[in-house]
Amino acid sequence: MRFKAATTNGYVSEAYENLLHRLKSYNIDYSLYGHLLQLCKEHCLIRQGKQLHARLILSSTIPNNFLASKLINFYAKTKHLKEAHHVFDQIPMKNTFSWNALLIGYSSENHHVETLNLFSSFLSQNFGSADVRPDNFTVTCVLKALCGLLVDSGLAKIIHCYVVKTGFDLDVFVSNGLITSYSKCGDMVSSKNLFDEIPERDVVSWNSMISGYSQCGFYEECKGLFREMLDSEGFRPDGVTVVSVLQACAQSNDLILGMEVHRYVIENRIEVDILVFNSIIALYSKCGSLDYAQDLFEEMGDKDEITYGAMISGYMNYGFVDKAISLFQEMEKPCLSTWNAVVSGLVQNNLYERALELVREMQLSLVQSNAVTLSSILPAISDLSFAKGGKEVHAFAIKSDCNQNIFVATGVIDTYAKLGFIQSAQQVFDHTKDRSVIIWTAIISAYANHGDAKAALDLFNVMLSHRIKPDTVTFTAVLAACAHSGLIEEAWRIFELLEKYGSQPLDEHYACMVGVLSLAGKLFEAVDFIRKMPIEPSARVWGALLNGASVYGDVEVGRFACSHLFEMEPENTGNYTIMANLYSKAGRWEEAQDLRKNMKIFGLKKIAGSSWMETCQGLKSFVATDEANEKVGEVYGILERLLGSMRDDGYVMMGKFNEETM
Repeated sequence: MRFKAATTNGYVSEAYENLLHRLKSYNIDYSLYGHLLQLCKEHCLIRQGKQLHARLILSSTIPNNFLASKLINFYAKTKHLKEAHHVFDQIPMKNTFSWNALLIGYSSENHHVETLNLFSSFLSQNFGSADVRPDNFTVTCVLKALCGLLVDSGLAKIIHCYVVKTGFDLDVFVSNGLITSYSKCGDMVSSKNLFDEIPERDVVSWNSMISGYSQCGFYEECKGLFREMLDSEGFRPDGVTVVSVLQACAQSNDLILGMEVHRYVIENRIEVDILVFNSIIALYSKCGSLDYAQDLFEEMGDKDEITYGAMISGYMNYGFVDKAISLFQEMEKPCLSTWNAVVSGLVQNNLYERALELVREMQLSLVQSNAVTLSSILPAISDLSFAKGGKEVHAFAIKSDCNQNIFVATGVIDTYAKLGFIQSAQQVFDHTKDRSVIIWTAIISAYANHGDAKAALDLFNVMLSHRIKPDTVTFTAVLAACAHSGLIEEAWRIFELLEKYGSQPLDEHYACMVGVLSLAGKLFEAVDFIRKMPIEPSARVWGALLNGASVYGDVEVGRFACSHLFEMEPENTGNYTIMANLYSKAGRWEEAQDLRKNMKIFGLKKIAGSSWMETCQGLKSFVATDEANEKVGEVYGILERLLGSMRDDGYVMMGKFNEETM
């Protein structure tokens, strides 16, 4: 009673001293030792707990399963897992309770591999034992480890078989853990089958399934199951449910349902903690209701990095870069995820130089970049043709052990390819350990963009031989390679493979096929192919046809393509320019002039071409017909000398270059 009173009133030291005094009157009182170790664990009294352990060792006492489990719990709670395992090893006859104590310790500290290894030892060392065998607590720890490791669903299915065989499938906590494990593996079919088979679900069962759908991108299924939960008897959505559904609404731009969920939260007085509040703000900012999101943001008391990140991403997504930057600058000490949101937003808005400046500022602030930072900044480097920056990012990725991250590796391959270093891209691919379909697609695209169709097709065939299933992006890359090299038969073969691998041809695949036929001079076959398409041709498809017509000077096919393009993309100056040049090549000057007059009437002006050059003073930008550069005289002087040398070598200029024909 004295122990309970002391601990209830917070007199931890008094309770500890009272129990310690009682120990002097007894040889070994396991119950008292257990109470003391529990007290040390709950109040993180590390020194005192170790002293108790030392007393046991000095008295040559080998702890029984009860006392050993208390010691294991104490060491695990205070993050001394090595000592916990040592205590476990000293137990002469381990029971399920002691095995679970160490499993829970590893699981609580997210040591997932160790948890699975220990479970394997548990099974092997007690094979055939009727007394010492895993229980539902054991299985729950194992399932948590599976969720943390993000392994494929094969291991989850093995554990599921064990659960069914041992009868733990009737335990709702175990079933909920299995649902989450399948969801983390992306196997939503198995997850839903299990959910449907649970005889008595609880709120966690519903939340596990709804959360799984939301996290795996099955947003419609997530919202549908939420409606089903609302109609079911005995279950009402809680804060966990709401967070998952609001995320699904935000990602699918379903503002109407999102507002209904928000109203449900208010009407049913669901506790609006920071997670729920952040989800509501993310919904409105993602769906474009930025003013209302800002009002909620200002009303919110305690904000975290997720709150700021949601607002910053919302502003960036809709082009309000200055507002996003202003909000970012309000933060006293932005965390890494917020820095990444701003960097990604600047790249998304084509503000590449500002993105690079922000990464430098981030380094000066001693904020360590991660894989997200690197994969976000790489597109800016390739678009700026900043070769030195690309090599620096690659070197940093290796140094920080991010080079094997799938998104970083893909970004580095893409950047090197766009900068012209195709061999460097190949080397990165060769040194990548986990060659998923994304990595294969990146290197295939690299060779395709360099016009090396043979290398792209060879890599595609090697990928298939490794039994890696190509996705729609892979097929687009291979078809583009065929288009560059006029490989019509290969293109048809690849196109027909789409359905074999479970993919329906998409708009970009039809556009590639039109490009293949058009660039091979088979313009009428391309027109016939377009007319037989099962889906409505897009501007991309008509653009491919126009490009082929431009190459072969076919004015009528060009006019046919433009009749659709001018309706679909009335502000795309490129289509007008290509058609005007087609008319000029054919000597139809009046029609070319009329088209250029229409451009002026509509207020359309061709965007001037620009390029970058990396110098010792940094990146220099050059715009077509620009005379603002301080060394413009030298530039045009060298250009004139080059043109003179070309004339001397017999090259003839086809005509005067001007703003309309460039």
